[in-house]
Amino acid sequence: MRVILKNSYYILLSFLIFSCNNDDNTVNTPNEEDENVELTANVETYERDLLENSLVLVVQNGENTSYLVDKTGKKVKEWDFDKNLGNDLEIMPNGKLLGMFRSEDPIFSFGGGGGIVQILNSNGTTEWEFEYASGDYLTHHDVEMLPNGNVLFLVWEKITAADAKLAGVDTENDIYPEVLIEVDPKTDAIVWEWHSFDHIIQDKFPEITTTYGVLNENPNLIDINYNPMENGDIMHANGIDYDTNKDIIYISVNFYNEVWVIDHSTTTIEAETNSGGNYNKGGNLLYRFGNPKAYNNNIGQVRFSRNHFPNLLEGEEPGAGNILIYMNGNDVEQSTVYELRMPETFNLGVNVDNEPEIVWEFTDPDLFSGKISGAVRLKNGNTLICEGDYGAWEITPDKKVAWKYKNEKNVWRVYGYNLDSPEVKNLNLPE
Repeated sequence: MRVILKNSYYILLSFLIFSCNNDDNTVNTPNEEDENVELTANVETYERDLLENSLVLVVQNGENTSYLVDKTGKKVKEWDFDKNLGNDLEIMPNGKLLGMFRSEDPIFSFGGGGGIVQILNSNGTTEWEFEYASGDYLTHHDVEMLPNGNVLFLVWEKITAADAKLAGVDTENDIYPEVLIEVDPKTDAIVWEWHSFDHIIQDKFPEITTTYGVLNENPNLIDINYNPMENGDIMHANGIDYDTNKDIIYISVNFYNEVWVIDHSTTTIEAETNSGGNYNKGGNLLYRFGNPKAYNNNIGQVRFSRNHFPNLLEGEEPGAGNILIYMNGNDVEQSTVYELRMPETFNLGVNVDNEPEIVWEFTDPDLFSGKISGAVRLKNGNTLICEGDYGAWEITPDKKVAWKYKNEKNVWRVYGYNLDSPEVKNLNLPE
């Protein structure tokens, strides 16, 4: 079955149907062989034989609402929040929600700023709240529930211009590099943290011996002067994912056009150093990919031009062990979703090709969002893509478009949930 509704054909069809139907939210499919399927006006492509019959959580970017929709475009549940989203929101297996929300009047903030992490009951009421916002730090973008029940999230921390210059940063302004914080919701205690500023290198000021070095000979360190920004948001990480098997964290670092891999098995003290943990690298980068130019490596292809959501495929997901990532493609104004095979052993060689293998990729002339966005793998092997300023695409393994859904507002991410998944069952949706 094929339904593609757009342009003048879509307008004419909508006019004819709406004229004789009191329901202004649905349209009948024009396929005479399947007259019982009704699609909302948001569904622009519907290939019933190709798509997965599952639900999609549409996380509205920075809004105070989000909703769950089926493939006909019908909203089956909608949430209204008392705060605007600070980006991420997910349904957990127990039917509760985990989300990043915005503090009121933060002292500083950039795009994707949050300040508050919440666990919400399925009806949207608050069960747990942790505010981490001050003049020196602010949670932002992404949050992850760890298997041990702790909550992991991204933070900007303020480094004053004076302290930054003492460390070899070429700046006259305060900077805000990235931090990872892990909190125990039972006690609100911070039980682990990692600071990117502990693992920097620079090649501009040889007199500052604590951080001076040759960039391409130190791929496990972060060139703190790679992306000078006047507003101080020098890295702008926007997504995290946790690998349970390897006890590592993937971080999408937008302004470095790459993904960093961090060892979570360290103690907080070890995370400040270059030793300790399962990999004996401390808090240094175990691996990085997407842009070898970020550490002055001229070997290996630069694939990323801005990037979001390093989504590790796990368990029974087709492609388990690989990473899906949305490459925004700001340089060519066309986005690409990559599936990348992660190395069995993390190693960053000096002046060698450290980039992972491309297993699968998808792009289209109509696929482009220069910000937000992401991709997840569905149980049937299809890939559900969030094009941030459009909505959602569902793509088969052989790159056929199975479903397209247009949202009226920008979308942070979309997540797919099978009808028999614990996330859906525990929402207690009406029959």
